[in-house]
Amino acid sequence: MSECLLKAERLKKNYGAFTLDCSLEVPKGRITGIVGRNGAGKTTLFKAALGLIKPDGGMVQTLGKNPAELTAEDRAKTGVALSDSGFSGYLKIKEIIPVMKKFYDGFDEEFFREQAGKFGLPEDKKISEFSTGMKAKLKVLAAVSHRAELLILDEPTAGLDVVARDELLNMLRDYMEGDENRAVLISSHISGDLEGICDDIYLIEGGRIILHEDTDVLMDSYAVLKMDDEQFGKLDKSHIIRARKEPFGYSCLTAEKSFYTENCPDIIVEKGGIDGVITMMIKGEEI
Repeated sequence: MSECLLKAERLKKNYGAFTLDCSLEVPKGRITGIVGRNGAGKTTLFKAALGLIKPDGGMVQTLGKNPAELTAEDRAKTGVALSDSGFSGYLKIKEIIPVMKKFYDGFDEEFFREQAGKFGLPEDKKISEFSTGMKAKLKVLAAVSHRAELLILDEPTAGLDVVARDELLNMLRDYMEGDENRAVLISSHISGDLEGICDDIYLIEGGRIILHEDTDVLMDSYAVLKMDDEQFGKLDKSHIIRARKEPFGYSCLTAEKSFYTENCPDIIVEKGGIDGVITMMIKGEEI
């Protein structure tokens, strides 16, 4: 595997009844997605990777270093958009530009202004008067406008309409095409966003990674099988990951769609997709 720009091994953080305990890698040249319910641990993981919180155990490295040891130069190589952060509402975009130029040698003012216009972000309006969607666009635009090596984006498409999400995701694709040594870690509640842009996806639940898969494999080989009780009783369960009792019988998650398509013509085989996999991994039971 290529060099990782972010790596966590048994990273631990305790908050009362909640414990984060997960491992994850974000290699160069890839967009890595992480999905999970609210409170599953995504934001905690991001903050630990950025040195905003101190882990209680395990290891995390960002750009090859302990986050607490990152220099100002190192941090300039990281573009960040967290769900609970943003610019002061008293500022205007035209006032942000000189700040970005001061802090980031690689800040591309021409690109920033061009994209701000494309996204409908007025330079003379206070950020406090921006809509939720406009604030989300600004955070991501600032993150990608200084040629960072690593982007860490927590729910960047939240509050955006379909067109704006598409524009933002295209901007991320362009960002990755600009340098094969870059990498992105992105979370989103909108599975279609991740399916269309991520190379691999982690599923986190209760602070633990319960699935990691290449997106192509997840989309092509995973499936949700649906059958009645009698069919379930006769089913070859050697390739079943999770099963869930339903009013009609059973739903089963498999990573061997072709096996059941070829050998079980009487059962329903539905494409899993991220939403289907998430539901089955969280609500289904191991057999």
